[in-house]
Amino acid sequence: MRKLTVSEIKQIAGGAGRYGSSFPVGEVTCLDAHDLPLLHSSLNAPSPILERAGLFPTFDLLYMYSRLNIKSGLYEILEHFLENAKLSANYFITDCEELLKVAAVIDELPLGLHDKYLFCISPVDMSDDNICTYPINLRFFIKFAQNYSKNCLVRFKEIFTPGTLEVPKIPKALKELESIHKVLDLYVWLSYRLEESFPDRELASSQKDICSLLIEEFLERFGWQKPMPKKLQNNARISVLSQDVR
Repeated sequence: MRKLTVSEIKQIAGGAGRYGSSFPVGEVTCLDAHDLPLLHSSLNAPSPILERAGLFPTFDLLYMYSRLNIKSGLYEILEHFLENAKLSANYFITDCEELLKVAAVIDELPLGLHDKYLFCISPVDMSDDNICTYPINLRFFIKFAQNYSKNCLVRFKEIFTPGTLEVPKIPKALKELESIHKVLDLYVWLSYRLEESFPDRELASSQKDICSLLIEEFLERFGWQKPMPKKLQNNARISVLSQDVR
């Protein structure tokens, strides 16, 4: 764990409040009181001057590159591009490690280059700690992509019903809810970009709101709790909601 930089703190704090809304002014605080001096000093400090800017490889750029350098899949195209890209001293290529990880998974499916790129930049969390074989949200990501590649239609079933609403009581149950929230967020994100293929946005959005409320209720009742060591997490078995996608 490291301290946040001045830029990172200002970026996070800038999300407090929403201009033009009913809550135009927001507040920023810390989990631990001993971190407050760092927060105060960072907000009062001048913003550092950026000496270099990061560039992210867009689809158009990768597509043009693929026409000149024939490769078999998005992973190879991206890997080859990153190895050969040359920039001036004022720029650098942003970290694409997560993009490469997702590309390695999505390349197994019969999708076009644009669809592969779209799925790769979706909010799938490759570092989710709720792991059996794959993180829950990655398993759903693969299922979404598989269904899309087969018939271009991905439906979503209701997860939370009046009889199943329950605030988690232990951190393990909270982690499961957090993973479900990531799945719902992923579906909603895809529905805005592939609207006809992901038609259940309204249902997924409402389920996401319910999930958020359950998480907030847990935090209000029990507060933030120190995560378990990874060895213990890996021994935990999280129920897979594979029946919720059809």
